[in-house]
Amino acid sequence: MFSRYQLAGFAGLTLAGSLLAQPVLAQNQPSVPASNQAIGLVSDSLTLGSTVQAVLDANPGITNLTELANAASSRLSQTQAGFLPQITGSATYTRIDPVSQIQLAPGGDVLAFAPNNNYDAHLTAQYELYDFGKRAASTNLSRSQVQTAQDNIVVARRDLAYSAAQAYYNILFARESIRVQDQQIASLVAHRDEMQKRVDAGVSTKFDVTTTDVRITQAQNQKLDLQNQLQNQQVQLARLLHKPQQADIPVRGRLSYEPQTVDLPAELAKAATNRPEAKLAKDAEVSADLQSKLTAKSNLPVLGVGVQAGGKNGYLIPGVAPAEALQRVRFNTVGVAQLSLPIYDGGKNRKQRVEAAANYRATQARTQDTQEQIRADVRQAANNIQFSQARYENAQQQVAQATDALERARGRYRYGVGQNLDVLDAETQLAQARLARAQAMYNYTLGQYQLRRATGEQIWQ
Repeated sequence: MFSRYQLAGFAGLTLAGSLLAQPVLAQNQPSVPASNQAIGLVSDSLTLGSTVQAVLDANPGITNLTELANAASSRLSQTQAGFLPQITGSATYTRIDPVSQIQLAPGGDVLAFAPNNNYDAHLTAQYELYDFGKRAASTNLSRSQVQTAQDNIVVARRDLAYSAAQAYYNILFARESIRVQDQQIASLVAHRDEMQKRVDAGVSTKFDVTTTDVRITQAQNQKLDLQNQLQNQQVQLARLLHKPQQADIPVRGRLSYEPQTVDLPAELAKAATNRPEAKLAKDAEVSADLQSKLTAKSNLPVLGVGVQAGGKNGYLIPGVAPAEALQRVRFNTVGVAQLSLPIYDGGKNRKQRVEAAANYRATQARTQDTQEQIRADVRQAANNIQFSQARYENAQQQVAQATDALERARGRYRYGVGQNLDVLDAETQLAQARLARAQAMYNYTLGQYQLRRATGEQIWQ
């Protein structure tokens, strides 16, 4: 039977996924040139930076959000167009049969009041001269929506980057665990060979060899489990890269332990300023406030002016025969000023203002809740780093102790004062200690980047 430490090491990838609620990203990793960022074009194995960049480049969700931001920018431009005059042109032809006529005298000419063929072409310019701030309020609301769309892109890129980084580190952790298993298997095989020589010399029994073979087989089975988890993580990374047919993604790197000092007050201040969730909550609050202001102005008067210029026929012209004058196309102009004043809407606007005010108060409460959650995330990340560091130091001590115990057990067995089971137990304890150290390195590394995520630090290009 294996101890809980060894089983935890073997199931490290599953455990690692539960240690952090969100994926994490490493630091100080160079990115590859744009020409090599696509996974299909990478000739060498991927670093963390190139892995994250390739995932960001391959994901269509980022493109979707980018286009939504472009659409929001277009709506802003449409709103701003309301500050400019609107000019339209039109041309119409109308055929009238019959037309009103009068005979001027018995047997005389017949006077038509309108021509049968009517032509009208003109340009119309309209402009809202004053709307009591409604257009400005609408423009401000559209501008706030553009900012929200852009912040959504930041959040999506961050989450995708952390997912890619977690898959990257899961692969490194699986490789490190397999490396520990290989060390244990090699050590057990060497021990078995030594015992076989003792059996051949008649100083030991076959039972010791068989017992060691059982431990070797168990270690090999655990290695198969780790290899399976490694392949599953590679499949996950291939999915993020949108290369599902490529089961083995080349990844370069190795787990390392690089302790850093955490200044909690500084990290909390950084999170309050940089965390994109805080920006999104503030965006929603600003948008709700602007919507409330726009609703309050929606039933105010609107003063507009317009002018129309063009040509049409159907006019009587002094000194020109009526039949001929009606057919002539003459230049004409029209000017208009209009004041639109809502009088009664059944209380609709008043109810809309109540709704807008409630939405604004809701966004204020959401902003406060988001800020509290951000502070909790930073404190939890700092705690994870602190305890992961303690676990690593303890694991280092365990490795040293287990190494010393194994050397002593081997020496006692070699001189015939110890048992083979003592050596096998010591081998198992050393493997457990090494797996615990790898797990601590993994947890500490992810804890560092969990803190960076909690503080809203941007870690992609």
